[in-house]
Amino acid sequence: MTSYLKSMPSRDGYFGDYGGAMLPPPLEPHFKEIREAYDRLSKSAEFLGELRHIRKHFQGRPTPVSYLKNLSHLCGGAQIYAKREDLNHTGAHKLNHCMAEGLLAKFMGKTKLMAETGAGQHGVALATAAAYFGMECEIHMGEIDIAKEAPNVTRMKLLGATVVPVSFGGRSLKEAVDSCFQSYVAQADTALFAIGSVVGPHPFPMMVRNFQHVVGVEARAQFLEMTGELPDMVAACVGGGSNAMGLFSGFIDDDVALYGVEPRGTSSKLGDHAATITFGHDGDIHGFRTLVLTDEAGEPAPVHTIASGLDYPGVGPEHAHLHKTGRVTYTAADDKEALAAFYALSRHEGIIPALESAHAVAFAMREAKGHPGKSILINMSGRGDKDIDYVTETFGFGEGL
Repeated sequence: MTSYLKSMPSRDGYFGDYGGAMLPPPLEPHFKEIREAYDRLSKSAEFLGELRHIRKHFQGRPTPVSYLKNLSHLCGGAQIYAKREDLNHTGAHKLNHCMAEGLLAKFMGKTKLMAETGAGQHGVALATAAAYFGMECEIHMGEIDIAKEAPNVTRMKLLGATVVPVSFGGRSLKEAVDSCFQSYVAQADTALFAIGSVVGPHPFPMMVRNFQHVVGVEARAQFLEMTGELPDMVAACVGGGSNAMGLFSGFIDDDVALYGVEPRGTSSKLGDHAATITFGHDGDIHGFRTLVLTDEAGEPAPVHTIASGLDYPGVGPEHAHLHKTGRVTYTAADDKEALAAFYALSRHEGIIPALESAHAVAFAMREAKGHPGKSILINMSGRGDKDIDYVTETFGFGEGL
């Protein structure tokens, strides 16, 4: 039987009805060059050997799986575990594909890396890769996110990146992608647009998933070693969806229930959330077909979530496909649940999670009560150093919880 990962996507980049590459003519040869380089290098012993060396000796992989004993006791019911991508160098899963994209750019002869960022974790990771490989780096970031994620802006600048503030539209992640695409057109001969999630035109949804696959491979082996069996439930937060696809890909062919947790924000009203799969419709965004949150005019709608890294009106095309086929169940956690989970994990486990990851923590806390005797593995996609100023200045220190 052909494994899921070998069969998806199709040669033209479709996961069932979703994906593809709808590009302006000037960009078509550049994306063709990236696709051909990836196809060649992903089978190259030299490329893979250098990537493994980087992951072990620079990133600090493998990251561990931790049993969250205190949180499990607090919630009652299921036992909760976490794959600790917060312990990956730079503090999140993003470095897994950024170092690989940087290495790809090096083999292609590029001299510059550029990308969008929301919470700043992708920007920090790409700036780190650029420094490692001796390349220039240009990061586009919405003004709202710059204000919320000041520590990550500082880190990017210290690493040598040029941070481009985006002041039009919603001034958040979607606009950062728009701005970066506009800038990339004039630089495509010498730069690689290192897209920061499993989104964008083919081959990026496939390529980023495959670079993140290491998370699922490690987690599966580690959980088996710890417990002697696979987890009953595996969950991760979903914005664009790279951390979730990284974890899910390790269990996609197993009899394991997979859950994606979207940001419900403050209400189900359009503009108050970023739960694309929950409330979206088929549409096109940023050069690919997927589920999209749209306004009355059919344009991508404004979105809101406490977690800047989930602030996107689309979703990776593979997630849209996995939702349509029913292989993954998609649910949501609102801002209040995520914030409560942020405080709970900090207080009871000594782990300060990223607000994005706190959505997965909220799911585990909610579901544990109704599943005694079961196990839940979540992806701790990032640490919350970037969020502590925003959280404490806006909401305090969780007094009374």
